[in-house]
Amino acid sequence: MDNEDALRAYEKMVLIRRMEERVSVLYKGDSIPGFVHTSIGQEACAVGALFHSRVTDVITSTHRGHGHVLAKGLEPRRMMAELMGKETGSNLGRGGSMHVADPRLGIFGANGIVGAGLPIAVGAAYALADRGGDDLVVAFFGDGAIATGAFHEAVNLAALWKLPVIFLCENNGFSEFSATADQHPVPIAARAAGYGLDVVTLPGNDVEAVADGIAPVYDRVRAGEGPVLVEVVTVRVHGHYEGDPQRYRDKERMTREIAEADPLTVARTRLAERGIEENTIAAVEQRVLAEVEDAEKYGRESAFPDPASARDFVYAPRNHVDPTVRPDESGQVVSQSRILRQALDDALAADPDVFLAGIDVAGGNVFGITRELAQKHPRRVLDTPISEAAIMGLAVGSAMAGRRPVVELMYLDFLGVCLDQLMNQAAKLRLMTGGAVTLPLVVRTQFGSGRSSGSQHSQSLEALLAHIPGLTVVMPSSGADAYGLLRASIEDDNPVVFIEHRLLYEKKAALPGEHFRVPLGKAAITRRGRDLTIVSWSRMATHALAAAEELARRGIEAEVIDLRTVAPLDRDTILESFGRTNRMVIAQEAVRDFGIGSEIAAIAVDSGFWSLDAPIVRVGADYAPAPYSPVLEREWEAGPADIVAAAERVLAC
Repeated sequence: MDNEDALRAYEKMVLIRRMEERVSVLYKGDSIPGFVHTSIGQEACAVGALFHSRVTDVITSTHRGHGHVLAKGLEPRRMMAELMGKETGSNLGRGGSMHVADPRLGIFGANGIVGAGLPIAVGAAYALADRGGDDLVVAFFGDGAIATGAFHEAVNLAALWKLPVIFLCENNGFSEFSATADQHPVPIAARAAGYGLDVVTLPGNDVEAVADGIAPVYDRVRAGEGPVLVEVVTVRVHGHYEGDPQRYRDKERMTREIAEADPLTVARTRLAERGIEENTIAAVEQRVLAEVEDAEKYGRESAFPDPASARDFVYAPRNHVDPTVRPDESGQVVSQSRILRQALDDALAADPDVFLAGIDVAGGNVFGITRELAQKHPRRVLDTPISEAAIMGLAVGSAMAGRRPVVELMYLDFLGVCLDQLMNQAAKLRLMTGGAVTLPLVVRTQFGSGRSSGSQHSQSLEALLAHIPGLTVVMPSSGADAYGLLRASIEDDNPVVFIEHRLLYEKKAALPGEHFRVPLGKAAITRRGRDLTIVSWSRMATHALAAAEELARRGIEAEVIDLRTVAPLDRDTILESFGRTNRMVIAQEAVRDFGIGSEIAAIAVDSGFWSLDAPIVRVGADYAPAPYSPVLEREWEAGPADIVAAAERVLAC
């Protein structure tokens, strides 16, 4: 650093310190709601680490991220207003302390989940590298995050693909309330070595040492040499959260360490040694105080969001799809698996931002859906390790950076190992950033009972996903709908979980034509009737049609609704039909209890049809894990005969 650089770095550190001190006071005075985690004592880490960054570089941060976002260039006014929950905040008051973001500045967000920003950083880095140029990602995380699976999956994928990421560990000696030494059996450097990463360790109380030490790391990563892990050893002055009494720390030792390691004292002394006059340094400090006062005033005077806007930014606007356009029925008759492959092929050909990624997708995977696409679309069909959290983070980060990823989760049953990236990241980031980002991503997966796949490969978990606002959940039954819904999902600006049924893969249908789309959130009436309404989706929709034909032979005309999209739910189509028939059966492959069927029944009852002629009956699997033995599985699952029996029960009332 020259003198001008050193003074600029000191000013940024003082800004972070004074802002954090003011935040602490305002939090104690109830001017800032929620949770607050300050970074006092770690200012040199943020400023030094980002001293060589550009606006076009990306950072991901942590729950202790105020210093990172200020060092990256976020205006103090907008940060303070955000912490106060005001409309003028960086996230329009939707994110708060743990989720401060501004994608326009490359700030992809602080994160309330430990380690969760790391897979997102990998996705952003892939998008930057694939776009060309030498921009990079700095992924901040604390030493505690090294114990999370997200860390290992993200670092492994970044190293494998040589992505432009600086993994920046702020080792402050504590993982929340526990000493770092009690959390890890080996040093941090040893963990990184397992993935072939070089490690650079820097003193976190010396901004010049951090900035100078990380400069060659920036050069290496920008040159395409792959990721590097930088460990910055620092001190956390305040507790894990504001108000933490820190009874787990030795007070005398803590006081001594803080006094010896204060990065502002170190930097100020260096400025004096450089010959910078005291009045110049004091002028910087006074300028910062004025800026902090202005930020507080701005935050206090700003308005809270309009309560009527509480539901804004949950979903991006949907593309208009004409629901009257019919598929081309003269197309070649092929299997549904081939139809899905054609939809992916056409999407890749139509939009260069679309890419596919997942376990063994380049070879076609278990069911061959993506077979031959890697050869037709080089560098856009990407095999990944068995790392579902990293795969989902790849989708989230690359979507935030402007790509349209289509990633594969091999079995829906594997949802549990990557749910955070869908539930807490993809589904919430648009709202938490005040609509500043869109997440146009698709997660393709499949499910299905009926082939003795056992309890861990047969589950129908759509209700779990539908319960998460921000996600769209699609479950086609017909070949034409599979094509039209998949193309519409890829073109949509929201995160979509596209759930295929593996027992429908070989069902034959005509290719509907490359321009055919099905609107998301719109059900289809696949059979007209007057006596009762049967609501179903996915493979159960085919069972519902078979049941309706059997009922017709008995003189009963059932109307069949195929939901196609279970979230958002097409309430209008369901209630319009129910209003005419006043009887309803809901058929789902999932276990009967606590499912989509229960929600539909509640909606129907709540709609005002109080003069019900009969109970609303749900059909589904028994409330138990799927058994392995074919005899037991047939007893456990529901089928056409169960729908017929339920319909007769309803009509007998």
